[in-house]
Amino acid sequence: MKKDQQTTIKNNLSFYKNASLDLVYEKLNSSEAGLSTTSAKEILAIKGPNIIKSKKKSNPFTRLLAAIINPFNIILMVIAVVTLLTDVIFASKKDYFTFITIVALILVSSIISFIQSEKSALQAAKLAKMIVNCADVLRDGVLISIPLSQIVEGDVLKLSSGDMLPADLRIIKAKDFFLSQASLTGESTPVEKVVFDERDITNFLDFNNIGFSGTNVISGSAYGIVVASGNNTFYASIMDSIAHKKAKNSFEKGTSAISKLLMIITFIMVPIIFLVNGLIKTGDNRWLNAFLFAITVAVGLTPEMLPVILASTLAKGAVKLSKKKVIIKNLSAIQTFGEMDILCTDKTGTLTQDKIILEKYLNPLGEEDMRILRHAYLNSSFQTGLKNLIDIAVINHAVKENMASILSKYTKIDELPFDFERRRMSVILEDNNHKKQLITKGAVEEILKISDFYDINGQVEVITPEVRNQILGVYNKYNNEGLRMLAIAQKNDQITKQFNINDESKLVFLGLIGFLDPPKPSAASAIAALKQHGIRTIVLTGDSEGVAKKVCSYVGIETTISITGENIDNYSDEELKGLVEKCNLFSKLNPSQKQRVVRLLQENKHTVGYMGDGINDAPPLHQADVSISVDTAVDIAKATANIILLEKDLMVLEEGVIEGRKTFGNITKYLKMAASGNFGNMFSLLIASIFLPFLPMLPIHILVQNLLNDFSQLGMPFDNVDNDYLQNPKKWDVKSILRFMLILGPVSSIFDILCFIILWFGFGYQSLATQALFQCGWFIFGTISQIVIIHFIRTKKIPFIQSKPSLSLAISSLSVVVLVLLIGFTIIGSAIDLAIMPVIFIPILIGLLILYSGSILLIKWIYKKKNLNWL
Repeated sequence: MKKDQQTTIKNNLSFYKNASLDLVYEKLNSSEAGLSTTSAKEILAIKGPNIIKSKKKSNPFTRLLAAIINPFNIILMVIAVVTLLTDVIFASKKDYFTFITIVALILVSSIISFIQSEKSALQAAKLAKMIVNCADVLRDGVLISIPLSQIVEGDVLKLSSGDMLPADLRIIKAKDFFLSQASLTGESTPVEKVVFDERDITNFLDFNNIGFSGTNVISGSAYGIVVASGNNTFYASIMDSIAHKKAKNSFEKGTSAISKLLMIITFIMVPIIFLVNGLIKTGDNRWLNAFLFAITVAVGLTPEMLPVILASTLAKGAVKLSKKKVIIKNLSAIQTFGEMDILCTDKTGTLTQDKIILEKYLNPLGEEDMRILRHAYLNSSFQTGLKNLIDIAVINHAVKENMASILSKYTKIDELPFDFERRRMSVILEDNNHKKQLITKGAVEEILKISDFYDINGQVEVITPEVRNQILGVYNKYNNEGLRMLAIAQKNDQITKQFNINDESKLVFLGLIGFLDPPKPSAASAIAALKQHGIRTIVLTGDSEGVAKKVCSYVGIETTISITGENIDNYSDEELKGLVEKCNLFSKLNPSQKQRVVRLLQENKHTVGYMGDGINDAPPLHQADVSISVDTAVDIAKATANIILLEKDLMVLEEGVIEGRKTFGNITKYLKMAASGNFGNMFSLLIASIFLPFLPMLPIHILVQNLLNDFSQLGMPFDNVDNDYLQNPKKWDVKSILRFMLILGPVSSIFDILCFIILWFGFGYQSLATQALFQCGWFIFGTISQIVIIHFIRTKKIPFIQSKPSLSLAISSLSVVVLVLLIGFTIIGSAIDLAIMPVIFIPILIGLLILYSGSILLIKWIYKKKNLNWL
């Protein structure tokens, strides 16, 4: 974005920071009750949807340009121009055929590439539309939920824990409202936002009454009015500059390393080929011909189909998973899915049914007491933060006990929202007699720390060590039975007018509430299936150790060693690196502790997936290699995740892993084939250039051969993958590809040279007069052998017998073989200056292919003996 646009945005934010609320409403033609539906529609029609449009536009036109303007086509264009000059403009006998053929090749290559990229783009767009994020907005004074794209300037938004800000806002109401601005500043410490900020400061990121698009709510609640949306937000102005900071994932690193390897080899060998042909060959145009030949070789040996193969393979996997209700937001994540060897997961809703039921409401002695339920009901009903499943369970149970009427007897004065440091939340209520009462709900240990008294049947006594142990005994009893236990406490006086967390002290401990969240029936089989595929499951939960252990025992996760959040900070990173290799359960963790465990697993060379849906899951989701959430998750979790499950079903994770490994396998097939084939062709061309008095193939032959080989590989993204290949995680291994290239490349060169010898000595094609026949013979063998090798490289087994290719790959490769035979043995070849090859070459061709195939099978056997990875 231009500097003057950034200045405009900053000036706009400065105005709204300093303006009174009345002036803000007047400027935006809005009010505290928000816009009317009619006004919002008019603004949306004028200013457009709340979408950040990147400068790097991707549309059919730009994709068509990318399909046309690539190294392969550029060289074809250069050769077309040279052909136009030599065969048409300056030729005594004009020949348009070769020029037309080259132009046709450019068109066919571009159309194929464009169609494939369009398919991938359309599939990605369809997947993106399946995920809809919404915001709570006041329209006509009524709170409704609308898609983020429909938000306009002047809208009043309600914000609570877990929400992401979809636009720049001026805060108009706030209570203990903290935002994380890490996406803008990199600072992890939350920033409190208030209604008025009268400080005279120039750094607009420090404006305490402005909420920025792209930041997320850590705790508290607020209302904010939209002052800028879409490309007018500050986040939009810096999006291009912060985008480059995102680290490459393993998939991107792997493909980048392999592409660089191929390019280095090409840049070393091509100049040698140029010099050899320029110095050895004869003729007036030998240096021009040598130059065109060398450039053509460079392009012909570049894996230009890699982007198409990658896009098609990833899109195919993503579409297949979408039918299983798994949405891939970032296509490269599907391959990393297959690479994953550790899955870290939260417990609630993933291993459990996500149907929490209130089972117990007990006084400090462990006796059932309706007063405990009543106070829990008041707390859960009046709190305005994120109502989680526990709050819903409390409310539902209280309504069944006919408690709904008591709400009318109280008015909420204020609240102290939940956060992960305090692990509790409080509401301050006033009854009809103007008596104020603070009711707190939270983790048992945290509530006990701030409670000096306890209540039994209306009798308030001081908590003694014996009473504390009695309460902890009740807690541990039910906790070990698998119930999630929380504590309820209250205070009736000594509440300050400016309510804050200091009021959460000297409380009266009322009792405990216990919840049952039973394990999913499918969880145990899903965990076992992941284990069979080489994936270890680790539970990272904020719940207590007892509950987590019970659930783990149900689903088959071994918990002989478990670590709690209270102890984890006592370990250094080096100590914890050793423990994470043995421990499968980490309980009572805060978000930063979850993130630390994921980071240390990554430092131990694991590819780590994380699955979660809460606010506390955002840091580990951001850290993980594969971040998985659900469509019902809080905004920050959905925004951070690169894989979204439309249903909370662990079984689909196994299918995702398998699809990821299929994707990895098919990409690896192409890369190993391209690397070994290209390396072999380098040597073949170099040797032929040294010993032959003419070019082994003309530039047009190499480009047509390359194009035909590309067509034969179009079925690769849809190829079958052997079942035994899918059993273990796969990681990018450049050394494996290099070894494969150094072994199979020379093997292909040996058979190329054998073909040269047969054509030179057997058929006598030794002069310029017979060079078109020599070139045709090698064109036929070189193209078909590279197609045949696809089927030998694609599996470590015996092709066609032990492992069958997909129908699409079989059709694409067979079609090209037929086309090559037509070019080589009919008049069609004359279009690219090839002579008609005699039929006697067919049995020789078959013999060479059989020998070549046999040698590949022998190398496979050696690979197997030495326990080397074929793919």
